[in-house]
This record gives sequence, structure tokens and C-alpha cells, in this order.
Amino acid sequence: MRKFIIFIFLFLTLICSCSEKSKNSSYWIEKGNKLWNGKQYTDPEKAIKYLNNAIKLQQNNSETYNNRGTAYYNLGQYKLAIEDFNKAINLKQDNAEACNNRGAAYNKLDQYQLAIESFNKAISLKQDFVDAYNNRGVVYLNNGNKERGCRDVKKTCDLGDCRTLEQAKFKGYCR
Repeated sequence: MRKFIIFIFLFLTLICSCSEKSKNSSYWIEKGNKLWNGKQYTDPEKAIKYLNNAIKLQQNNSETYNNRGTAYYNLGQYKLAIEDFNKAINLKQDNAEACNNRGAAYNKLDQYQLAIESFNKAISLKQDFVDAYNNRGVVYLNNGNKERGCRDVKKTCDLGDCRTLEQAKFKGYCR
């Protein structure tokens, strides 16, 4: 009887360890995605842990680096975010989302020219990218370039999001 119990214990231990090892990158990405509320990660530290596991298993997934960069951004760790956005872009040259996100991180670091260059790249990849036009417009407006800023936030409005244009008009930046 004792040998039987030991056998069952070893068997269950083996099953548990195998199932842990069988978790693939998709499993960890999905766990990270469950922490995304549509605007930011509800628990960015946990998301980073999950996405680290995914990256260990699959190091060439552009979207995973972009997602982890977003989690770093949510934590205010903008330099780490930029590193991940750069990795995402290097893996997938046409990743407009990562270019836009990198621009937002550069903006947070007051590196406005790099931010604008990243937004330009995002827009060149996706001509109707509302967030990139909006973000670039805000950088221009905040740095005194009302002409370019107003042009971008008007374009944003043409694409369906007029909130920033309305704020810019209220502040007297745009007509």
C-alpha cells in the first residue's frame, strides 16, 4: 500500500511538472492580455512577468515586445519601454503601433524630436492612424507649433476623434 501511495504521489508530481513545462508562449501572452483593460494594464508588474515568460519561450514576437513595452510605459519606466518598442520594430519593420508607442515614451522623456519622428513613422505605415496624428499634434501644440499641431488634431477629428481639437480650440490654439 505504501509503495502504491508513493507511486501515485510521484505520478502526480510528474504530471504537474509536465503541465507547467508545456505552457507555451501563447499561454503567457493570454495571461498578460487578460490584464489589459483596453487602455492600460491593470497590473503592469504582473503583465511584465507573464510577458517575460512568453519572450523566454519565443524571442521573435514583435507584438509581445510591444505589449511588454506598454506595461513598462504604464509603470513610468519609459527607457525600458523604448527598448522594447525598438525590439518590436526591429522584429517587424511595419509595426505602426510600436512606433506610436515609442513616440509616446519619447514624449514623456521630453525628447520631442524623437517623439515626432516616431509618430511620423507610425503615420507613414498607417495613414489613418488616429492616435499617431493626435499624439504628434499634442507634441507640436505643447511645443508652440500651433500650425502643425492644429493641422494634426484637425486630421484626428476628420478621422473620427474630435476631443483634442475641441480642447485646442477652447485653449485658443486652433480655430
